[in-house]
Formats: sequence, structure tokens, C-alpha cells
Amino acid sequence: MKQYKIVVLFIFMSGFLVQCKKGFLDRAPQSEIIPEIFFNTEKDLELYTNSFYANTAAIPTAEGVYNEDDDNVIKNSLSDFLTGKRVVPVSGGSWNWYYLRNINYFLLNYQKAQVPGAKHYGGVAHLFRALFYFDKVATFGDVPWYSAVIDIKDSSLLNRPRDKRTLVMDSILADLDTAISWMDTKKSVEKVTKWTALAYKSRICLFEGTFRKYHPEFNLPDADRFLTEAAKAAEILINSGSYELYSSTPDKAYQELFASKSAIEKEVILTRRFSNDLQIWHNVNYYTLTASYGRPGLEKKLVNSYLMKDGSRFTDKAGYNTLTFFNEVQNRDPRLSQTIRTPGYTRTGNTKKLPPDFTGTVTGYQLIKFVTTEAEDFYNRSTNDMPVMRYAEVLLNFAEAKAELGTLTQADIDKSIKLLRDRVGMPNLNLVAANATPDSYLAAQYTHVSGANKGIILEVRRERRIELVMESFRRRDLLRWKEGHLFAEQFKGMYFPGVGPYDLDGDGKVDVYIYTGTRPPESGPQYLKLGSEVILENNTNGGAILVNPQVAKIFNEDRDYLEPIPVQEIQLNPSLVQNPNWK
Repeated sequence: MKQYKIVVLFIFMSGFLVQCKKGFLDRAPQSEIIPEIFFNTEKDLELYTNSFYANTAAIPTAEGVYNEDDDNVIKNSLSDFLTGKRVVPVSGGSWNWYYLRNINYFLLNYQKAQVPGAKHYGGVAHLFRALFYFDKVATFGDVPWYSAVIDIKDSSLLNRPRDKRTLVMDSILADLDTAISWMDTKKSVEKVTKWTALAYKSRICLFEGTFRKYHPEFNLPDADRFLTEAAKAAEILINSGSYELYSSTPDKAYQELFASKSAIEKEVILTRRFSNDLQIWHNVNYYTLTASYGRPGLEKKLVNSYLMKDGSRFTDKAGYNTLTFFNEVQNRDPRLSQTIRTPGYTRTGNTKKLPPDFTGTVTGYQLIKFVTTEAEDFYNRSTNDMPVMRYAEVLLNFAEAKAELGTLTQADIDKSIKLLRDRVGMPNLNLVAANATPDSYLAAQYTHVSGANKGIILEVRRERRIELVMESFRRRDLLRWKEGHLFAEQFKGMYFPGVGPYDLDGDGKVDVYIYTGTRPPESGPQYLKLGSEVILENNTNGGAILVNPQVAKIFNEDRDYLEPIPVQEIQLNPSLVQNPNWK
């Protein structure tokens, strides 16, 4: 019997490793697993639910975490999303229902294993169904809700129209609550638990609540109900005492968290594991250090958003936008120097001070978040665990949900935002002061924020952007806030007054030389030819670096907050209606 189970499991798991070319609705029933034989032990349930983690839309890969490319991290080429070149796909895309069938098949059969752990694994399945459907709703809006395995001959179900977003989100909320009620409380960074479910509930409900609040064109009710659920879920997790922020020293703690080989379990709620022993690697070092992966760097508006170390606004300083690199990074929020190379930066295990390297960054603001030792600089050799869910996000979800509801208090800030700032030695956020003088620099970006809590909402968004940069939250944040215009603005990098030599780190040596005509003969500096290797706003008169100024960026406010449904799916099911203005 044991040998038979191994064979069955191999067949079963093989199905998840092969790329599925057909959608969920045109697959035959999954006959490889015989319920009466397979669903017997707790180990059977664990092995089956392990397959749920293969859905990278629910649990992203390492690249799905660090490889963001919106208006936070800029590269030397622009995606079709940013240039408005997306078209309605013929097939494929995100309209894939394979993993849903896998989950529903489990929910149909798992109770055959009459074991103590069955309820927990049932909760796992409900959580993954919620994650599956949340990705579909965030991508397409209305989608058909299926809570059972569909018979391939059942044309009435196969050809039904999309269900309303409201019905699907209520069903997601029910699945999340079931998962929270049923799942174990034992902590694990590799497997989902009750705490993971609470964290995901805070994320999902915050997204939906703010989407409904800032998108009146969809006429969606109950925004406050979802914001309240987000705040409650986050607060339950906070009050449980199960997690806390990692801390060491203010000038190192943030960077250490992401460079740690093993996920720091006091803060990381869920992670993707990587290991030399298991021969599972990712590419973050190579990505940040070579010209092969787009030369990523922070965008200037994000760098401008980091506060001064004393808590004052950098953008309130006279001439802030024309400061050269060395001067602009002095006395800033320590997370800036733990996210990009700033003067005095050294690699882990080395004492050599390194300025930004323009061969590895198109903006000059070179990333160091997640970067580990030089031994892992080769292609696909990074082994540090990649966090999928952090306690820091839960604190931010709590603060934002309450700010949007208008119920945020200073005590709420003290148990959320203050902890993030304490880690890096920054002053606390003051609710009264923030609302008394909203930041005009942020207000110009987040154009739909208004009312008595405008100032504090802007400050929470600042905190979220800085704390979670390079963790791939930004696109959905801007989509839910209805700030798509930011995708279409000109991306910029460091400021240079004009051609000539520049000492970026203040050590008396020339690090970068911007030139015209013939390349200077001296060796040592990084030479950048104006007009080809670097473009400045005002050409020889200087300015911020412009990234891809020749490429038009487009965001269609009447279309681009939702993705298109593939043509083939609408041909197969005439009851499906395409999302607005996708042709």
C-alpha cells in the first residue's frame, strides 16, 4: 500500500509541475487520485496541500517579490504595462483556473481522512481558495465563483457569466474566516497557519476597502466594512504577541532582515526557502549588480519621500531637488542607506567602500536591499530566504485601514508606525501634526486623498512605500488608490548640475565623469557620455537623469485598472463580457 501511494503521489505532483496549456473549465476530472485510497492519513492531506504553494500568484517566487518595475524601482526598459502596449491576449494570461480545481477537489474529499489534523488542512484549502480568487478579482474584477469541482459535461456551469465582484469578495471573506477559525496557531515560516490567514485577511480586505472607496465608477458598496475587517484582522495578530519586528542597531537592522540567510522568524510570517544544499537559488545579487537585468534603481520621487533623520520633510528644504547625491542622502531616514548605496557603503564581509556603480543602476540609486555576500554574486546563486509576508506589513495594514476609516488614534500609531520607526531610530509619527499640515509633495502624487485625515493618510502611504519598497506591493497599491497617472510620469534619477567630474561619496576621488565629445583619457572614474549613456533634463545645463524619455508612457484611466479577458475564453463562453474599453 505504501508503494502504491508513492506512485499515486508522483503522478499527482507531476501534474502540478507541467505547465497547463488548457484552462480549468476544459479539463477532465482529476482521475489520478482515488479518494478512497489517497485521503486516509494526515500525511496524505499534508502532501496534497503542499501542491497549493506552487501557485505563484498566491505565493510568489523570489523574483515575484524583488523584481518590481513600476514607479519605485526603475529599469532601462519599460514594460508593456507602462507603455500602454498591452493587448487583449488570444489565450493564457492570468485567466487560468487549474489551481482552483485542485483546491476544490481537496475540499470535496479531505474529510474522508478522519484524523485530528483534517480541520487544519481544510482551513489551508479555504485560505488558498481565498488567495486564488483574490488574485482573480484584483486582476479582472468580476469572475465566476466556483466552490465545487465542475463536471466537464455540465454546460450550464461551464458557460455561466461572471459573478459580481461583491459576491466573490463576500465568498473570499467567508473562506478567510473559515481558515482563521480552523487552522493551527503553531508558527511556521514555510507553511501557512492561522497567523498567516489573519495577515492575508488584513492585506486582502485593505485592498478591497480602498479600491471601493477610491473607485466610485464601479459603484461598489461596503468599503468601510472591508476596511473594518482589515483593521480587526491586523489587530488580532498584533495583540496576539506572536510576532515582533527584528531589531539590532538603527543603522543595520533593516538591511540585516533582508540579507539574512534564514528568514528571521520573529518578524517573517511566511517565506520562500532557498538553499545551496537543496540547490534552490534565486538571482537578487546578480540582478542588482550587473547590466543584464535592466540596471534597476530607485526613482527620484521615492528618494525624495524619505524623511530627514529628525522626522522633518526633505522636500521642505530649499533647493532639495537640485542637491547632488552626497548632499541629498545626508541625515536621512536610515532605511535609505539600507536600501541603496550611500557614502560609506561596504559589502557584507568586506571593508572596501563602494560608490554607486552605474553599470548596475540606470538611476544612480543602486539597490542593496536583499544583497548578500560577494560569493553569491554569480548568476542564480543567491540563497537568502525571500519574505512573502512580514509583520511590518500587518502593522502598516492596520494603520492604513484605520486612517481610511477616520478612526486612527495616536495610540494606534504608537503600536504600529512607531515600531517601524523605532527600529531605525526615527521620531514617531504625530497624528495631530500630520493632519494640521498635510505634505503638499505627497498630495500632488496622491490626488484623491481629501478630508480631515488627509495628512495622516499621506504619511501612512509614505511609510508603506519606504518600508515595503522592492517587495512588489507598489503596483496594486497605486491601482487600489486610483493613482494610475503615476505610472505614466517621467521617471528620473540622480541630479547632476552638468558635465564634468563628480565625487559621489565625498572621499575626494572622482567616481563619475559625465562628458560630451571624446571620452577623457584618465582611468578610474565611471564615464557616462551625455545624450547616450546618460540623459539629463537640461542637457549640458544639467538636471535629474531621465530614464527612457524617448518612450511614451500611457495609463488609460478608463481601462487599465482591470486586465482583459483572453479572446479565446470569450469565444468558448459567450456569456463572458470583456472588461470596459479592452478591444
